[in-house]
Amino acid sequence: MYNFDTITNRKGTDCVKYDFAAQRGKPLDAIPLWIADMDFPAPPCVLDALHASVSHGIFGYTDTAEEYTAVLQNWFSRRFGWEIDPAWLAKTPGVVTALHIAIKGLTAPGDGVLIQQPVYPPFAGAANSTGRKLVVNPLVLCEETNQYVIDFADFEQKIVQENVKMFILCNPHNPVGRVWTVEELTQMGDICVKHGVIVIADEIHQDLIYNGHMHHVFAKLKPEFADITITCTAPSKTFNIAGLHIANNFISNPNLHKAFMQEYTASGLSQGSQLGIVACQAAYRHGEPWMEELKKYLQSNMEFMQNYIATQIPQINMIRPQGTYLVWLDCRKLNLSPEELNDFITHKAKLWLVDGPAFGIGGTGFQRVNIACPREVLQAALDRLKSAVYS
Repeated sequence: MYNFDTITNRKGTDCVKYDFAAQRGKPLDAIPLWIADMDFPAPPCVLDALHASVSHGIFGYTDTAEEYTAVLQNWFSRRFGWEIDPAWLAKTPGVVTALHIAIKGLTAPGDGVLIQQPVYPPFAGAANSTGRKLVVNPLVLCEETNQYVIDFADFEQKIVQENVKMFILCNPHNPVGRVWTVEELTQMGDICVKHGVIVIADEIHQDLIYNGHMHHVFAKLKPEFADITITCTAPSKTFNIAGLHIANNFISNPNLHKAFMQEYTASGLSQGSQLGIVACQAAYRHGEPWMEELKKYLQSNMEFMQNYIATQIPQINMIRPQGTYLVWLDCRKLNLSPEELNDFITHKAKLWLVDGPAFGIGGTGFQRVNIACPREVLQAALDRLKSAVYS
């Protein structure tokens, strides 16, 4: 029904993914599979809603009414069995904005903020830039399953020893692709409740889950978890509308919600983006059929890539993601230093990926690849990688 094989020329649109290679030290002819947006146009229902809004011609201050929250309630209830109260909603331009607001509003300078590296770089950036103490519970790559697991003993020990007041949970996890199980989430949650740790649950990739796995909203698992959690969501990854700047965060604890909103106001933020609100509402109301087709295409891309690497480039180990459209590649068997690997990928393979060390502890020797692109582009990138390995 939807054609995800069509290649859309994004160059010349001030696109971060394509148009700033020279400024970022990348070859102009490198294939960009780095930043986490997709090379597919947004769903037709979103485009139609945006066209209608633009045709109206007035772009004044805009807020959300009951219709907007009703759409959110329906989406989260149907897809995740999570019944949200409109009073919990706190909109921000994006999830990263919410991270900064939550850290500043709910912790004090010097407090420990725990993250699980390798992980999305803005987690560490948010802790460091706000004067908090960054604490890392490194994930462990299990050789038997080729999947990452949590060191729970270290998790609790770090909380106790490092004065941790906040934990940033990434679920599904970027970049390692894990969709945490109920058991894993519960064990982490119980530890956080025991030690009075607030949880920021970044669940932005929650809609993009592959066969055999299920996303569980952390705050839904136990009332005690809901009471300590800021759940961060957005339609941006699912429907490729990151540039429209809209995120929906849910905070059921009134005291946490009040503190969050006070910091939001102090940050100089007020109403949201008109077009972001329009796009979000249209996506959650009418975009599900498009999303389901997208997930099938992404899964086929993932399976194509896994087969290609296993048969054509066995020197590289692909960590198969359970969710997200991001693939974590283990390149350590190439026996290159971090600097040599980055140069190899960038200048020999002519690929623009995200270098593993950007994700912190455990990132050395790895590269992150965005597979949300037409198959022709993905194959061209893999062909370049193969040629570089064997030349």
